[in-house]
Amino acid sequence: MRGTLDMLILQTLARAPLHGYGIAQSIKRLSEDVLTVEEGSLYPALQRLLLQGWVQAEWKKTETNRRARYYTLTADGRKQLGIELSEFEQMIAAITRVLQQA
Repeated sequence: MRGTLDMLILQTLARAPLHGYGIAQSIKRLSEDVLTVEEGSLYPALQRLLLQGWVQAEWKKTETNRRARYYTLTADGRKQLGIELSEFEQMIAAITRVLQQA
């Protein structure tokens, strides 16, 4: 669904700051390999979230001593996550109502 990737990224970063690869791996692991986020979708989404002020980024060393951009959720990002979770729950409830009528 539209906007779901942003919500998943924000929720993932609500747990801990991560680099792009870590975000993708976390989403994949927590969804039990159902959701896969490709680089071509992830990095444009992260850039969009940066421009919105919902995440911030800084360069750090990874566990394997590589340089990577780590993303952190901002206060505005936390507020946006609440909004997106509420809208998502409304959407799921609406879909459930339609499916129960079938």
